[in-house]
Amino acid sequence: MHSVEQAVHFLEKYNLVLSTAESSTAGLLASTVAAVPGCDGVLESGFVVYSKRAMHACLGVDLRTIESFGMNSEEVAREMALGVLVASSADIILAITGANSADEQASEQSLEGTMCFACATRLDEHRGVTSETVSFTGDDNDRRHAAVRHALLQLPYYYERLRQT
Repeated sequence: MHSVEQAVHFLEKYNLVLSTAESSTAGLLASTVAAVPGCDGVLESGFVVYSKRAMHACLGVDLRTIESFGMNSEEVAREMALGVLVASSADIILAITGANSADEQASEQSLEGTMCFACATRLDEHRGVTSETVSFTGDDNDRRHAAVRHALLQLPYYYERLRQT
């Protein structure tokens, strides 16, 4: 079974609705989930925020966080996820930001291929967020697809980690 089908099954099993926040993957995560027949019960929205201004205006990412840590940081990924949690009624959020060779983020920090992931949930009126950083190889499209695959495969682990906090 493919990671996207596993993720959709996981969301259905736990009666969770997903929203996404994406920078370097430019909507590929939401698009990948949307390609699964019957996903309308588990996918609410996807935010694509490719610039500092969009991250701030659309998701409330603090410009000081961006300036302090860079767009390719777990701190920014966490604020992206929490911003979608506020802006949507979804139960679980996946956020991805990172550095591809053509991106401002890569030249900003020389971290080509590094992606930062965050997952936020609203459990029993409690909001939680977890994050991680992973490096991928290949060209830009290979890394985008690998990042989406990684986020979908990690979804159950992120959720379990957040349930335990």
